[in-house]
Amino acid sequence: MLSATVLANLAAYKYLIVFLAALVEGPVIMTISGFLLRLGTFGFWPLYLTLMAGDLAADTLWYAGGYFWAHRIVQRYGKYFSITEDLLQRTKEAFHRHQNKVLFLSKITMGFGFAVVVLLTAGMVRVPFKKYITFNAAGQFVWTGILLAVGYYFGSFYLVLNEAIRGAALVAFVVMVTTLLYGLSRYLKSRDLAHTL
Repeated sequence: MLSATVLANLAAYKYLIVFLAALVEGPVIMTISGFLLRLGTFGFWPLYLTLMAGDLAADTLWYAGGYFWAHRIVQRYGKYFSITEDLLQRTKEAFHRHQNKVLFLSKITMGFGFAVVVLLTAGMVRVPFKKYITFNAAGQFVWTGILLAVGYYFGSFYLVLNEAIRGAALVAFVVMVTTLLYGLSRYLKSRDLAHTL
């Protein structure tokens, strides 16, 4: 059967798929992965490290973008990420005052709603890459654990539900997580980064 072959191929490459998905949309994928972990689809440490690697790879790409092309990226694509030159400048000033704090806390608070601008600015102000990746990895370790735990505990709840309502509960969970993460990001973006720090 074709579907069995497709499922077998997906299972064989499940960690690669998780890595690529985390590269694009880390927080949502981390939470869904926690759910799948509870269902026995993944091993804990391979999943944890794969999620961290995917999200840190994305952070590295944003850092490189800031290092080489920060202003060009903001001018051309900033409107898609709610980034302006003014916000970039304020973030740069915050970096000069609180560099280590910004790097660590940006990971465990979704970048105060400014994740992309923080990552771009780190490259733009030439934060040493070793320091950048060390602080990001420390924050990433905490953030990945929190989101995996949310998904894992929902998985426990899901397993005790009546089979008839499991599908609806799963859809509701994905919608709820996506909405909460998006809403938190929008709320934090509405606050002034300089005052947040």
